[in-house]
Amino acid sequence: MASLVEAEQLDARDPLASRRELFVGSDDPHVTAYLDGNSLGRPLRASAARLASFASDAWGSRLIRGWDEEWFDLPLTLGDRIGTVTLGAAAGQVAVGDSTTVLLYKLIRAAVDARPGRTEIVVDTDNFPTDRYLVEGIAAERGLELRWIESDTRGGVSPAELEAVVGTKTALVLLSHVAYRSGFLADVPALTAIAHDSGALVLWDVCHSVASVPIELDDWGVDIAVGCTYKYLNGGPGSPAFVYVRRELQDQLSQPIQGWMGHAAPFDMGPGYSPAPGMRRFLSGTPSIVGMQALRDMVDLIAEVGMAAIRAKSETLTRFAVEAVDDWPASWAVELATPREAERRGSHVTIEHPAFKQITAELWRRGVIPDFRAPHGMRLGLSPLSTSHVELWNGLEAVREQLVRL
Repeated sequence: MASLVEAEQLDARDPLASRRELFVGSDDPHVTAYLDGNSLGRPLRASAARLASFASDAWGSRLIRGWDEEWFDLPLTLGDRIGTVTLGAAAGQVAVGDSTTVLLYKLIRAAVDARPGRTEIVVDTDNFPTDRYLVEGIAAERGLELRWIESDTRGGVSPAELEAVVGTKTALVLLSHVAYRSGFLADVPALTAIAHDSGALVLWDVCHSVASVPIELDDWGVDIAVGCTYKYLNGGPGSPAFVYVRRELQDQLSQPIQGWMGHAAPFDMGPGYSPAPGMRRFLSGTPSIVGMQALRDMVDLIAEVGMAAIRAKSETLTRFAVEAVDDWPASWAVELATPREAERRGSHVTIEHPAFKQITAELWRRGVIPDFRAPHGMRLGLSPLSTSHVELWNGLEAVREQLVRL
């Protein structure tokens, strides 16, 4: 039976426990439980100092010289670092820049154009809204058809479900590694192999998995992946997303937003567009250098502790959450909407109850911050480096108290 004592014991044995104090707000008495790290991660104290220093030194002192000294290549050098530490990607395959939506648009367009004669995009009905909205628009632009997988909102896409819809007409399969609603962890190698067997490309959305779940894009044979950096990479609100493109595929893809930063010779400023070789061709406009700063500290911290330790902590947190919810009376009618097996879920747990929308609003007023997803889901986003088991227990107790009052 889950308890405060058990939470304290888990924290005492946690090899990552001391890292929690590295985050701004970890000692904030007005926020007793922050359970939404899968939407926006806490900032590191080092990042707060870095941002202040950047304004006065790199920007304030170096001025325009910063572009020659570091900034021009930062989307690629930081991309390589993210790839090595969190994506299982060798150098030269990851770039940082644009929002998740813009990068998804560019790479979905590039992928379907790289499969001429194929007329279908496969996507599941419970993929993240942006992913679904984008393929609807792109299908209309390019005269393509969408093949929908009716995915379980408490699970995700299975190999059998994908096999049933792919074929010789499939240009692209678009899937999420961790389902935004249920936390379901997809079998990337198996699903990627099925897409490839049909001759299709596959694009993985890794927004809800990067830096919380081990990823091996190179070993899994992934073609393209896009992910955000403000969740478990703690880059801050609106920090730029990243894109991975398998090395041998890069020169085969032509992205549709042809900006000067993706040109082979951007400072020649000549007539006509000629794409740069490698990952630079997937850049468009001037990148957000300020938005990349906080990422650097978090990637360094992840490299220090290792993804294996992060995943182990994630599993203890989600397991504790599931056990605590299981202890609640059945008469409360709270339902688990996340896979029970730790190896089949990412780093968030979703529970459902018709009153959770109003309960979440009340919890926020009390400094307990989970996330709500319509129609009845409360997501408990558990960031392994900044969330303690006692903090999780305090949050769950606050939820329990609200349910008792119904």
